[in-house]
Amino acid sequence: MLNVVAIMGRLVADPQLRQTQTGKNVASFRIACDRNRRDANGQNQADFLDVVAWDRTAEFVCRYFTKGSLIAVDGRLQTRSYQDKNGNNRTAVEIVANNVNFAAPKSSNPNAGGHAAPAPAADYSRPAAQPAAPSYSAGTNDDFALIEDEGDLPF
Repeated sequence: MLNVVAIMGRLVADPQLRQTQTGKNVASFRIACDRNRRDANGQNQADFLDVVAWDRTAEFVCRYFTKGSLIAVDGRLQTRSYQDKNGNNRTAVEIVANNVNFAAPKSSNPNAGGHAAPAPAADYSRPAAQPAAPSYSAGTNDDFALIEDEGDLPF
C-alpha cells in the first residue's frame, strides 16, 4: 500500500508549537496550495491543507517559517476522529510531515528581515551550494591545448 503526499504552498498563519503530555513537540500549520486554475470570477483557487509535524521537524518549522513562507512538505495522509466542544463527532484529515524544506530563495523568506538566520539542525539542512560548472560555450578551439601522445600513457 502507498500513502505519500507531497505539497508546496504558503503558510496561512504562523505555525503553532505545543507539547504532548509526554513532552513530545508537535507543530500544526495550514498551507494554501494553488490549484493552478481560476474560478468563474477570475480568482485563483487554492486548497487549504492542515499539516502536523513532530519532534525536531516541528521545532524546525516553528523556528524558520512564518505566515506567508513558501514551504515544501512530504509525508503521509492521516485521518483521525475526535469530539468537538459541543460533543459532536468530527473527522480531521491532515498531512503528517516526514520532511519539510524551504521552497523559496533565502532573499524572499519573509522572516529573514535582512538578517541571516542561523543554520538549521544538521538533519534538516540543505546540501551546500555547489559552484557552477565552467561554461565553454563562448570559447574557441584556441582555448584548448593539443596533447601530444607518443604512445606512453602517464598512468
